[in-house]
Amino acid sequence: MADHFHLTSSSIDFAAAGEVEAEQHGLNAENDDMDPTQYFEKRLKYLAAEKDNGENPYPHKFSVSISVSQFIDKYKSLFNGDHVEDDLVSVAGRIMSKRSSSSKLSFYDLNDSCLKIQVMADLRKSELDKTEFAKLHAYAKRGDIVGVTGFPGKTKRGELSIFPRSFTVLSPCLHMLPRAADNKKQEIWSPGNLRHPHTYVLKDQETRFRQRYLDLMMNNHEVPQIFKTIDNINKYIRRFLSALDFVEVSTPMLHTIPGGAAARPFVTHHNDLDMKLYMRISPELHLKQLVIGGMDRVYEIGKQFRNESIDMTHNPEFTTCEFYMAYADYNDLMKMTEDLLSGLVKELTGGYRVKYHANGYDKDPIVIDFTPPYRRIDMIGELEKVANLNIPKDLATEEANKYLIDACERFDVKCAPPKTTARLLDKLVGHFLEGTCVNPTFIMNHPEIMSPLAKSHRSIKGMTERFELFINQHELCNAYTELNDPVVQRQRFADQLKDRQSGDEEAMAMDESFCTALEYGLPPTGGWGIGIDRLAMLLTDSQNIKEVITFPLMKPRDEPAAGKAPVVDEDNKTTAIVS
Repeated sequence: MADHFHLTSSSIDFAAAGEVEAEQHGLNAENDDMDPTQYFEKRLKYLAAEKDNGENPYPHKFSVSISVSQFIDKYKSLFNGDHVEDDLVSVAGRIMSKRSSSSKLSFYDLNDSCLKIQVMADLRKSELDKTEFAKLHAYAKRGDIVGVTGFPGKTKRGELSIFPRSFTVLSPCLHMLPRAADNKKQEIWSPGNLRHPHTYVLKDQETRFRQRYLDLMMNNHEVPQIFKTIDNINKYIRRFLSALDFVEVSTPMLHTIPGGAAARPFVTHHNDLDMKLYMRISPELHLKQLVIGGMDRVYEIGKQFRNESIDMTHNPEFTTCEFYMAYADYNDLMKMTEDLLSGLVKELTGGYRVKYHANGYDKDPIVIDFTPPYRRIDMIGELEKVANLNIPKDLATEEANKYLIDACERFDVKCAPPKTTARLLDKLVGHFLEGTCVNPTFIMNHPEIMSPLAKSHRSIKGMTERFELFINQHELCNAYTELNDPVVQRQRFADQLKDRQSGDEEAMAMDESFCTALEYGLPPTGGWGIGIDRLAMLLTDSQNIKEVITFPLMKPRDEPAAGKAPVVDEDNKTTAIVS
């Protein structure tokens, strides 16, 4: 069903007066007192009645001629009271506010992502009779997706609006939506600005993460912009690498041997081949084989899967970018890291300094400075200096292991079994060094026992040419000059196998096929990886990694029965089905 209008300037004057009346009498809180279950059942009955009458409440098609964003850009310069009756446009979006002055005049806020325009519906110019008009607009509710064809203009009060000739409900929303405690206009978030979760209409994190669609609808001044920023981060990285002649590739998600990182994998089974497979924990070994084959500069942006704990900075499924660059070493990669991150931050925010709520949204933010060059610290040297240690030079000995166990006990640094030397060092570095890395800091020159895929340092015995970039006390990048000696690589894998046999489930497995590939010759190569999700957290002022993953893994709750009414969110006096 559609209603048709042809508005004159006098009807716009009348509508402006009606808009004032609607706001003064608070008529925009339609159905707020209705029980959510009753609301849901009432909407179902209405749809059933429409179907019984031969109506289709879910039309197959609506031709959109202009988006809300384009509408605003094109007509925002109109003067108050102006309208362009000869411009007939069709726009679609979701009703997020409805204000009825009377059964003859209704106002809607039509949203498309974070932008909105007003829709004004006036009986006086409608081709429908009073009963049909009242029925149509009585059953158009908040949350409905509608298509509007009409002409643009501004009310006398300066509200950019579309004055409809036709108004069609395209997809009804059956549930009562959350409602803001006030009608205060929220500023649209952009990178470089702080987030303000206290302004959200839907505040409950469980509901937000489980029902992301509702989060996007209700908190549309910030949440959609977070995911658009992540898209811009990926686009920038692709442009940066493409300008350096890198080729983007895709490598397998299913591996016969989990390799390329120290992590516990997810295990699955292929029925037809009757074989165990692993979800990839890293694309590293496949990407290096492409370099061996002659593709000197390759990268991949994609998902990794690690069967590990979930916390504020870890999710079992996450996104990384890894690249491999022939004839480069870790010194080149440190300079590239500085160029990439500083350039990215400058493009997104206009400067190099980013404010971040590291200690909670109720505390003052810290400032992270991405201005290059970044601080560089030697891992073992700095650890010995800060903790006043004298670590044995040969880290492969029992003496070194015992020394580090004693050091952890002395400083009350917890390390769960197995207490391998690599794990003990990692815990001590986390305790003494990582906390000092607020601004971007390279912790470099890791021991060989911690870096089975990295090339030995050219001048420091027992160390490798590796660095990790830490920002806000968390690892963001990992990179090294790649080990390309197949004999040494086999021995490193064998050493890892000993750790695995002692109970370290994150130690790397022997990958004979990769060692065979190395026998054909890997040129001197630099390899680099970055966690996209953690980078996005920093650049979107997000404290929880779930904020930057569209659908983070959540522990299941009991599934609601079909047609079950929403659960009331008491904080917002609103509703949402929680699964």
